[in-house]
Amino acid sequence: MPEIRELRYFRAVAEELNITRAAERLGIAQPPLSRAVRKLERRLGVELFDRTGPRLALTPAGETLLKESAVVLGALDSAVRRTRREGLPGLVVTAKPGVATELLHRIRARFRAEPDAPEIRVVVSGFGEQADMVRDGRADVAIAACVDGHGLDTEPLTTEPRVAALAPWHELARREVLSTADLAAEPAPRWSDPAIVDRDHWLGHPDRPDGPVVQDSAQLLEVVALGQGVALVPAGLAARNVRPDVTYRPVPDATPYRTLLLWRAGSRSPSIARFVRAVTCLTHA
Repeated sequence: MPEIRELRYFRAVAEELNITRAAERLGIAQPPLSRAVRKLERRLGVELFDRTGPRLALTPAGETLLKESAVVLGALDSAVRRTRREGLPGLVVTAKPGVATELLHRIRARFRAEPDAPEIRVVVSGFGEQADMVRDGRADVAIAACVDGHGLDTEPLTTEPRVAALAPWHELARREVLSTADLAAEPAPRWSDPAIVDRDHWLGHPDRPDGPVVQDSAQLLEVVALGQGVALVPAGLAARNVRPDVTYRPVPDATPYRTLLLWRAGSRSPSIARFVRAVTCLTHA
C-alpha cells in the first residue's frame, strides 16, 4: 500500500507537472522527490506520469490516483482535525451571517451563567459551508439550513415562512399574495456553491429559469433590486433588510425555511451534548 508521504509527494508533482516546482513547494530536494515518485510507481505497478513528451503529463492511471488520493488525504486530514478538536477545551460553533446571530447571543449568555460552562468560539462561515466544517473538524457544531445530513446528527431548531423578494416595479409586486406557480417564469438567482443540495427549495418551482450567480444574501438582494430575478427568502431575512428598492410578498405554498443544529454523528463529547441540550431548550421553550 502507498504511504501517506508518497501520496502527498505524488499530488505535488501531479498538480505542478514540474519536479522543480513540486520540490520547492514541498521544501525538499529534487532527487529524493523523483525517487519517491518512482518508488510509488513500482509499488503500484503502473506508470503515473508520461515522461516522453516535452512536458511531464499524467497517464490515465495518474489521473485516477490524483482524483482518488484527494479523498483519502482529505479524510485523513479531517480525522486529524477532529481528533485534535476532541482534546481542546471549549466549542467551535459556526453559522452563516445573520441566520443565528440572536440565537448565538442568547446561547453564549446562558453558558456564561452556568458553572464550568465550556467556552464558545463562534466562526462565521459562508453559504453552504457549515456542514462540511463540522464533517472535516473545523467546527464542533453548526447552525445551518438545507444541508446534506450525511455523517451528521441534526436537531430542528426553528421554522419560518419564506417570501418573494422582487423589485417594486415588477408586475408581480402589484399582488398582495403570490404562489410558487406565479414564479415559474421568473429568473431565480443561483447560489455559486455547486454543492447546495436542495436546489428546488430555493427555486420554489422546478421550471424557473436561471438568473445571475450570487455569493451571499447581500448580492442576492442587489440582483433582485435590479430586476434581474425574483428570490424566495426567509421572512426573517426580509425583516432585517427593509429597503426601498426591494418589495416582499408572502408565498404561502413555498416550503418553509428550517434552521438545524448539526454535529458529527456518533459524537461522545460532553460539551457538544451540553450545547445541544441548551440550544434545544432555548428554541423549543
